[in-house]
Amino acid sequence: MIDDLASMAIFARVIEAGGFSKAARDLGVSKSSVSKQVSRLEDRLGVRLLNRTTRRLSLTEAGAAFYEGCQRVLTEAESAKEAVSHLASAPRGELKVNAPMSFGIMHLGPALPEFLERFPELNVQMVLNDRVVDLIDEGFDVGVRITRMLDSSLIARRLAPNRLVACAAPSYLKKHGTPRQPDDLKRHNCLGYSYSKTPGTWHFRDDAGRHKVNVRGRFTANNGDVIQAALLAGCGIAIQPSFIAGDSLRSGRLVRLFEPYQVGDESSVHAVFPANRNLSPKVRVFVDFLVERFGDAPYWDAGIWE
Repeated sequence: MIDDLASMAIFARVIEAGGFSKAARDLGVSKSSVSKQVSRLEDRLGVRLLNRTTRRLSLTEAGAAFYEGCQRVLTEAESAKEAVSHLASAPRGELKVNAPMSFGIMHLGPALPEFLERFPELNVQMVLNDRVVDLIDEGFDVGVRITRMLDSSLIARRLAPNRLVACAAPSYLKKHGTPRQPDDLKRHNCLGYSYSKTPGTWHFRDDAGRHKVNVRGRFTANNGDVIQAALLAGCGIAIQPSFIAGDSLRSGRLVRLFEPYQVGDESSVHAVFPANRNLSPKVRVFVDFLVERFGDAPYWDAGIWE
């Protein structure tokens, strides 16, 4: 197909130049090379395109129809080239983003108006869900992932830390007592996040090492906002990311537990995109914008850790 397109361009140039010699000079190749390309094109098509004499060159009926088609194809090819160059030179077009539900609603959604104002030639289509999405198969330009281990087929840029906190409402603690050590959780109603790799086992770490606690509870959910609502209603104890629980911890509606301990394994918020694709301007400016907005000390952590 590429060879045919090149031959079509040469054929059109011959017609527009009025002969092989002028076309060859315009293209910077030999006259014999141009003649051979046109002859091969005729052989592939199985028709004569040109009537050749020593004095003049003229189109056959088939050649005239083919030349008209060449003009359309070459014009569209040039338009496609210009469109790609236009998109590659600046952030334009549509950016398709995938992100987790809670983080998308609480932090990406409020950030988007400023991003769209900065880049008026960009349109954003955001899809939020908590399942693992294949960016390539589902046609996403970039995804936001909150994890410790990343898919090696993706390129990642860290946007912010993701810190976890064990917490409960004052009403629950007043009724059931405040656990002092992680092992005390065995006597409490622990709310589970069903997408966790080990929803029935919670992990803690302090100077003495790692601690693993098997927990039980009457409620699990696959969404952090639902767990947050249950926490605020005094239903139990849960491990929440600070990007969800931060405001409630600062206001006192939730109480942080086990302050000497690190809760869970360290993870981060990442922007990820396929490794086999160039980092287009629209993806680059979106990722840069999120790094600028969140960073190593994100606003949702303010006042929770010293």
